[in-house]
Formats: sequence, C-alpha cells, structure tokens
Amino acid sequence: MITTSIYGLTLDQLTAWLEERGHRKFRAQQVWDWLYRKRVVSFDEMTDVHADCIALLKQHFAMSTMTEHVKQESKDGTIKFLFKLYDGNLIETVLMRHKFGLSVCVTTQVGCNIGCSFCASGLIAKSRDLSSGEIVEQLMRVQLHLDAAGLSERVSHIVVMGIGEPFDNFQHMGDFIRVVKDHKGLAIGARHITVSTSGLAGKIREFADSDLNVNLAVSLHAPNNELRTRIMKINKAIPIEKLMDAIDYYLETTNRRMTIEYILLKDVNDGVEQALELAELMRERSKLVNVNLIPYNPVDEHSQYQRSEQESIRAFYDVLKKQGISVSVRLEHGTDIDAACGQLRSKQMRAANE
Repeated sequence: MITTSIYGLTLDQLTAWLEERGHRKFRAQQVWDWLYRKRVVSFDEMTDVHADCIALLKQHFAMSTMTEHVKQESKDGTIKFLFKLYDGNLIETVLMRHKFGLSVCVTTQVGCNIGCSFCASGLIAKSRDLSSGEIVEQLMRVQLHLDAAGLSERVSHIVVMGIGEPFDNFQHMGDFIRVVKDHKGLAIGARHITVSTSGLAGKIREFADSDLNVNLAVSLHAPNNELRTRIMKINKAIPIEKLMDAIDYYLETTNRRMTIEYILLKDVNDGVEQALELAELMRERSKLVNVNLIPYNPVDEHSQYQRSEQESIRAFYDVLKKQGISVSVRLEHGTDIDAACGQLRSKQMRAANE
C-alpha cells in the first residue's frame, strides 16, 4: 500500500522530483493543474499527461491516504469530518460557513502533547505528526465534498487550529501552507489563512522570519502565570514573559496584526479582575493585537470547567473595550454536534474500546 500523498509536494518539489526522473518541467504544471484546478480523484483522469509520467506517479504516490469514517452536519451548516488514516488513526477536519466565505479547520497531529486541562484534543497523547500531504488532503476532501454537491462553492479560508500543536510540526505545516497558497493551484490568499499556537516561543520567532506570511493566533487563556500554569501546563516551560517577548518579536518583524485567543471558563478566568490584567498585558501591543473571546464548549472528561454566563462574557468584553483593547467574541459553530475540537475523535475511540 502506497501511503505517500501526492498532495505533500509543493509545485517546486514536484517539478524537481519529476525533472530528476527525466521529465520536463511543464509536466509538473500539468499534474498540478489536474490536482488543484480540475481536482480529479485518480491519476488516470490526467488525460494530457504522458503515460510514463502517470505510471511513475502511481508507483510512488497515492491520491487518497484516508477515508471518511464519520460525518456530522450541524443545523448551521457546519460539517465535522472524522477521517481514518492509512494506519487506522482518526483525525478531525471541520467545514464552517461564514458570511465572508467557507472556512476549513485542519488538524496537524494525531493527538496532542500540550495537555491543556480544558481541551478535548489533548485527551489522547500525540502518537505522530501528520505529513504535509495528509494536511493538504483534509482540505481537498472537503473541497471535493463541495464539488460533489454541485453548488460551485469553494473553500476560501483556512484555520490551522485542529488537533495538535501546528508549531510542533513546523516543516509539514509550512509545506501545507505553501501548497494551498500557490497561485497556480488553490490560490487561497495568505490573509485568509491563520495558524494557531499554544505559545511555542521559539517557533513564533521562526514563523516571523519565514516566508509563510499568514496570520498568527496565540492561545493565551489567562493573564498571569499562576492561572495560566494551572490550566495550560506549557506555561511551566514557557511563561507569559517569554511568550510576550516572542510575540513582540513577531509584531516588530512582520508589522502584521495578530490574534490573542482567550477561552472563557466560568469562575476561572472570566472575572473583571482577569479582564483588567489582560488589558494591562495587551496595552502596549494594542495597535496590532485583537483579543478573541471564545465561549467554552464543555467536554465530558473536563467536567470541572463550564461555559461562562452571557453576563460574564459581556462584562469581560466591556472591560477590554473600555481599556482601549480591540476585542471580539467568536461566533459559535456546530453547537448541536461535537463542537469541541477532538471531541468526536475521543468519543469514537472510547466507543471502540468499550
């Protein structure tokens, strides 16, 4: 069984690979066009590509390395896909409908080692990274689902916020972005792609220095070290001061706006006191930072946490706004299905073991 996905190669990598094997440069562009513009599902459909080239591609690459295991559809149009990989592992991918277009949230790892105490993604430890091809294939699977519906809809936005820590799989995550951005292929704009990290400071600096030029979101979730360490164990290794230094480096290097993600947990981090602390932390960075408040999706295994009351969310928002901090509240999607990232996967794995 061939498990290397053709989607894992950037156009430059595909061109070099074919040229090394005696094929001319234009062959790579032909294949690329069939993959991302015509979006065929087999090599045999690439009718203008030479037979020898098709045979070579079939020998080394697969166009499908995963199968659809479960699909949940929400009343609001959100679709959560649970894909089974070639090795039996399960991952989640989510299609969300917004006024501004269709957004897909992709997964970068099988499991997660960050271990945030409120998160369903970390219920099962990381077993491996996804290849760049497996990350791209998630997006392609969603786009092919849309194509099959015959509505001429196109994925326009990407968030790298699924299961896993994207910056812990930096090279494959980067190649994924290069593939989907390529103007000769899917041509998804850099400003329509956002990568979320739990706060790997060194990788934030590397991201700032990279050629990726896409949006950054950092999961903060607490305004001080004592509270953040309690809910996010990564804070022991990378405390807020070190994280803020990396964020400052990113802002100074790129001059791009970024997002601070803040999940609101009832009676834990949603008080006026925490809002004032967060405002103080963001004050010097307020011109280039937006705080995105996220209503919590309860997880059975983390019953110690509950969703903040609407009054608390409004009060938290108002404090930040009055302190001159750019702030928004995330629009919820898929609340009538397994909304929390990793939740569907953990339920399926639990059921399989019962």
